Formats: sequence, structure tokens, C-alpha cells
Amino acid sequence: MFSSSMQLRQLLILCLGIGLGAIATFVAVKSPMHLTLPVKETESIPPKALYWYDPMVPAQHFDKPGKSPFMDMELVPKYAESGAAMNTLQVDPAQVQNLGIRKTKVMRMPLRPQHELPGTLRFNERNQAVIQLRIGGFVEKAWPLAPGDRVTAGQPIATFYVPEWLDTQNELLASKALNSPRLLETLRTRLRLLGMPDALIARVEETRKPETRVTITAPINGVIESLGIKTGMALASGQTLARITGIDSLWLDVAIPEAEASALHAGDAAMFYAANANSKPVTGKIDSLLPAVNDATRTVTARVVLPNANGILKPGVSGRVVLSGNQTDTGLLVPTEAVIRTGKRTLVMVADTDNHFRPVVVTLGQEIGDQTVITNGLEEGQEVVVSGHFLLDSEASLMGIEPVALPQTMQPQQSASTMSDALTPPIETYQAIGHIVSLSGKEVGLNHGDFTEAVSKKIFMPAMTMVFPLANEAIAKGFNIGDVVRVSARKTNGMLMIEAMEIETKPRKEKQP
Repeated sequence: MFSSSMQLRQLLILCLGIGLGAIATFVAVKSPMHLTLPVKETESIPPKALYWYDPMVPAQHFDKPGKSPFMDMELVPKYAESGAAMNTLQVDPAQVQNLGIRKTKVMRMPLRPQHELPGTLRFNERNQAVIQLRIGGFVEKAWPLAPGDRVTAGQPIATFYVPEWLDTQNELLASKALNSPRLLETLRTRLRLLGMPDALIARVEETRKPETRVTITAPINGVIESLGIKTGMALASGQTLARITGIDSLWLDVAIPEAEASALHAGDAAMFYAANANSKPVTGKIDSLLPAVNDATRTVTARVVLPNANGILKPGVSGRVVLSGNQTDTGLLVPTEAVIRTGKRTLVMVADTDNHFRPVVVTLGQEIGDQTVITNGLEEGQEVVVSGHFLLDSEASLMGIEPVALPQTMQPQQSASTMSDALTPPIETYQAIGHIVSLSGKEVGLNHGDFTEAVSKKIFMPAMTMVFPLANEAIAKGFNIGDVVRVSARKTNGMLMIEAMEIETKPRKEKQP
């Protein structure tokens, strides 16, 4: 009895399990949206190749893989990148340190233009004295002096014998007895006109003895520039005896390039560093800018007055001069060493996040010390590379990364066209002759000769068969496969685009009789 009950119970359980399994199968088939299945991971999609290129000629792009026409090697694909990685060079953080790459921020600072120029000291011609005779005489004694010697005010130079003073002095002494003030003053004036000093006239009236000798002394402190006196010489009236120039202050002549002269004015500060390393810098001010421009050097001379009370500075000494303007404008400054000059354009390497670097075309202003003003191409707060940037620029060129210009706020006096012209590199045109091997509205296949630059005739691309894009569909109208054509192209994004195409006609050969 018990055994039959157990068998019956097992049979019922088995039937119940079979029924539940059938229901579950029905639900799974009829209502799949309620069934949760494990989601398979999305398979990675290979990156899309933008073009293929030869690493040795990265500017030339190809639309399919194959052998390089330039080198015996396979073309390398260039894959699409996203976000900040486009048109940038990424460097491993460890390599950044190994290469010694240093960066600095672009800063906006007040512009106090400095001009570092050569300068030469010379005498201050406003501080000169000339000694001349007003009457003929003879040199009885000349002190041992020569040009270049320093003299002090009152120092004797020469003693003269003047015979023509004697007659007028005798008249003066004779008139004293007449007690005529008017006549006495007339005779004193005559002696002054003959070059007799007032002190000597007073002594003649006091001693009542004529004086025919006079000692000439230096009127100022300075240096003797010229001296024409020798003992025993006979000198005529009006002859120059000596020229003395003061050295309490000197002139510093600074040659300023014509293009920079407008930024400087009288009163601007000047700092003179003599060639002698032991001398201290001397501060002065621009006294004037001479109105004439030197025809040979195309420079304007700035005259700086330097104090020289202690007499350390000497005329003829040359040195370095730093002229500082008084402008108070602001501008973007980067270290001069960060600038890469390629000849056709000027670049800096901008450092973005995650060690990405990219070349940027910039427009330079003036140099202020070791800094250079950037007028276009950069923004305040960006980072530029100041060490290792030449290596980065070479690597970017090999990878075909074209320099780009950042948007920049235009100055009020600049127009949009002016800004565009400043940042757009010149368009070069290339020409070649070839056979049309394929033709469509957008492309033309050419078996062409060398592509040469239109002006310089320099070969840009050697002869090969290649498909080129057309600038517009109208260029292909009227041409057929097999035509010999002359094409003109320009470089766009590193590849040539056909802009014009015409039938190449050759003179027919005349038939031989």
C-alpha cells in the first residue's frame, strides 16, 4: 500500500515538472521581451584610415595603401583621431622629462619697450671754450701742454708780448691828469677791444706803469682739444690759440634703426654699459633725436647726455646702450627662445593637456629684453615650449602635422581681412603635363610628369600615375580619357587639388616631300 502511494507521488511530481518546463518554454518563445539575456561585449571597431603617406614625404597623401612612389617601402596609414588629439603630437610623459622639455605660460604684461643698441661717447660740444687773440703779438713763454691734456680753470697756458697796447695805455695815463671821466672810459673801452683784461687795466691805472705782457689762462675745466702755441711764435689778430672742451658731461650717440625711432622720444631713460667690464652702468636721458637719417646705415642718432663729474667716462669709448620707452600699453609676452623662425613663417609649440603639442603660427612684435611680444596667434594663459621645441617641430613635420593659428581678438584698428591675411600662408601653384587615364565629376586620374612650382620651378612631385580631386565639376567638362592636358594645382591639406586643366597642343611635324 505504502509502496504504491510513493510511486504515485513521484509520478505526479514528474508530470508537474514536465508541465512547468513546457510553460516556461512557451513564455520564452512567445514573449522574448521579458527574458533577460547576458549582453555580449561590443567588439572593438578598427580605427578608420584617413589616408596613407610616405614617412619620408609626409605632405603627400594617398587614398589607398600600396608601394610608395618615392621610396622602396609600403605606405603608412594615418588614422582618424578625436578631440584634442587631432593635428597634435603626443609625447610620453617619461619622454617629456628625458628630452628636457620646458614650458612656460603666455603672460600679459605692461609694454615698456627696450632697445639694446651700440653707442659711442664723445665731447659735449655745448661745453667748449675757444681762446683767440684780438690783436697781434708774440709768444714769450708757452707752458708745457699738448692736445689731450687736462686743465683746470685759471691754469696758465702762455705769456704774450703785445706792443700795440703801449700807445693806448700812455694816452690813458696822460688823461688821468685832465680828470675827464668820459675820456677815461673811452680809452678803457679801446684797451678792452684790443684784448687787454680789466684786471690788467686797473693795475696800469693804479701803478701808472704801462703793461705790454699778459698771461692767458684756461677759462674752464676740461681737456685741450687743439693747441697752436709755441715759444717765439708771432700771432696775428683773431688767430685761435687753443680749444678746450669740458668733461663734466658727455654726449652719447646711439644709432637707432629707422623703423624703431618713432617709439622713442626726448626724455626717455638710457642706461650705458661701457665695454670695460669693470665700469659701472651710467644712467642718463635722451636729450634729442637728430632730424637727419644716415643714408648708409638708415639709422637715426639719439643724443644722450651723461653726467661725468668724476671724469671716469672718456670720449671715444663704445658700449651697449639700453633705451627704455615710456609706453604703458600691455601685450602678450613669451620668452624669445620659444620662437621658431622658419624663414617663411614664425611658429611656437603650444603645450595642451595630456602632453599634446602642436605648432602654431604667430605674428611677432618687438623684443623687450629676453621677451618677445606676440601680436597674433596666442592667448593669455596658454603654455608654450621653451626647450626641446625644435625637436618637437621636426617630429610634427615628419608626421605631416600642419601648423595652425589660434583665434585671436582683433585690435580695434585691425580688420578681419587684415587678420586673415596675416595668418594665412601664401598659396603655391604647381603645374604638370599628363594623360587622362580616368575621369569623373569630382576626380581625374593622370599619368603625369613632374609637378613643379609655378614660380621657382622646383619639383614638388615626381612623375607617376595618381588620382587628384577637382576643385569643381566644371573643370572636367569637355575632356576625355586619353587627352594630353596641362594642369594647374594648389596644395590643400598636404595634397594637390586640380584648379585648372587645358588641352596641351604641340606643333605638328611637317610632312617630308
